[in-house]
Amino acid sequence: MTPSSSATPLKALYDVPAPAKLNLFLHVVGKRPDGYHLLQSLFVLIDWADTLHFERRDDGALHRHDRGDALPEDDLCLRAARALRQASGCAFGADIHIEKRLPSGAGMGGGSSDAASTLLALNRLWGLNWSRERLLPIALKLGADVPFFVGGRNAFVEGIGEVLTPIEVPALRLAVVKPAASIGTKEIFSSPLLQRSESVAIVAGFPAANDGRSKELLETESQSNEVNSCGGRTDTLKSSIRRDHQTLEIPVQQLYEGWGRNDLQPPAESVSHEVSKALEWLQARYENSRMTGSGSAVFAIVRPSLNALQIAAEKRDAVSGLESNLKATPEGEFEKLPEGWVGRMCRSLSVHPLRGWAED
Repeated sequence: MTPSSSATPLKALYDVPAPAKLNLFLHVVGKRPDGYHLLQSLFVLIDWADTLHFERRDDGALHRHDRGDALPEDDLCLRAARALRQASGCAFGADIHIEKRLPSGAGMGGGSSDAASTLLALNRLWGLNWSRERLLPIALKLGADVPFFVGGRNAFVEGIGEVLTPIEVPALRLAVVKPAASIGTKEIFSSPLLQRSESVAIVAGFPAANDGRSKELLETESQSNEVNSCGGRTDTLKSSIRRDHQTLEIPVQQLYEGWGRNDLQPPAESVSHEVSKALEWLQARYENSRMTGSGSAVFAIVRPSLNALQIAAEKRDAVSGLESNLKATPEGEFEKLPEGWVGRMCRSLSVHPLRGWAED
């Protein structure tokens, strides 16, 4: 497509959200011959988000403008824009403005979400109107979490992140804390403390088969991890989304009580005592806590009847040394955190705000 095409693209898109995700559980169930770990996880979108703004350029140039702390020079947003332009042959460019609100190094998918929102926004801004299926190969080339955000629904995720089963998740209120420490993903996956789960997610409604791994996943194990960066046909690894939306059948009460686990949490706690401290603080207030992704952010599912202040008062000894620096309002929001920590009360999203920006 060129600027002279008959379709008239938009000139700009402002206030484009890029929401974070949390892993309600994350099980490591194997490892491929090429070194990639095989996972099963429940990804849930939340209302903590970055905000992006896009302005079309007719000269084909791509520029990113950081409204806040400087990001890496060649981040996923620019890589996403270049990949879409290359795949489509589009001659347009864009000025991409990023208001970074999500913490980095958190395991919340902030960079991947920014890349996904860039693909969806430029697909619209440049007048491409590609389907979701056509965008997914580009998304997977950018990173294992990017297809989830392009898919736009909470999902049971398998493989290295490319096999998605959309799931309807009950509305959840979640307390999220990101300590100052950031942990490298490679450091976590190479840790001797990382253990493969002995059991897989045998859950009613989940596509657990063949020792918990779906047919698509078993096929993936024998395939290369190379993907056509132009989004064309490929005989190697592909991202897939099952069309049969299912209803999550894990009672929320089981999630409160610690159903499942994050197999990456023990290695993360061994690397950073701050992860352990943040988990303890949430556990004392909400009676559950877990790390998301490879960390270092942690979260708790907040029961509707839970009074955060009451539980904090009853269990303040459990977080000695942090109590004077941490305070929750009656609404559960954080007023003060240790230096370098960030946190907020979040709600789960049923669908991505940009879900309608690409057709299935």
